[in-house]
Amino acid sequence: MSETTLRTERAGAVARLVLARPGKLNALTANLHAELRSALESLAADDEVRVVVLTGEGRAFSAGQDLTETLPRDEQGRIDLGPPLARDYNPLLLQLVDFAKVTIAALNGPAVGASMNIALACDIVLAARSAYLQEAFVHIGLIPDAGGTWLLPRIVGPRLASALMLTGDRIPAEEAKSMGLVYRVFEDAEFESGVADFARVLSEGPALAHRLTKRALRESLGNELEAQLDLETSLQREAGFSMDFAEGLKAFRDKRSPRFAGR
Repeated sequence: MSETTLRTERAGAVARLVLARPGKLNALTANLHAELRSALESLAADDEVRVVVLTGEGRAFSAGQDLTETLPRDEQGRIDLGPPLARDYNPLLLQLVDFAKVTIAALNGPAVGASMNIALACDIVLAARSAYLQEAFVHIGLIPDAGGTWLLPRIVGPRLASALMLTGDRIPAEEAKSMGLVYRVFEDAEFESGVADFARVLSEGPALAHRLTKRALRESLGNELEAQLDLETSLQREAGFSMDFAEGLKAFRDKRSPRFAGR
């Protein structure tokens, strides 16, 4: 029987997925990938869950790919990294980017290599002050994968993305915040409670509007302005028909906080 490498926790409408290989700095394996994708699939279908937090156990978010894991080889005996990407990383990145609910990467510690890009595929990145991000691939003679060459230039621009990937420099949490990679930095002692409060507040928001906003943002990357305006019109009509908009409008007029039902 394979070891359990992922822990799922629930607090109201918030689900926490905890990478649970602390002795290996939560390095990613095929088994952990399978557990993570399965958990995300289950949470996507769970109407009680509105926000998913991805974090790590111990002192790291993740050290990236576990290079001690047995990797496939081609007919000439060379390590072949294509199959693990096609089987594990690529489906996970697509699953995160297309995920209908709000996702938060909570960096309790370093997010290195592929795990940095997995974090960037989430909607929001929060970090402990001692955490850092690192596109470390160049240090072992590889190119950034796990969607990094698509995600990073769109967040920080191509020039800065080039520098971060070609040098493989560490990006401290506060510096990552100034680059737009991290939304909020918490002091280490306040990290757990800060993330929990942040996720809880988001989970009390309008889940339908969150889902439609995520779709609009995702499709904007490939749309011309006119197409995006048409999409906004369509999605706003859907939001306008919702119970949440009716509640939001009533709460505004009543000068009180809205109580969203998520539909």
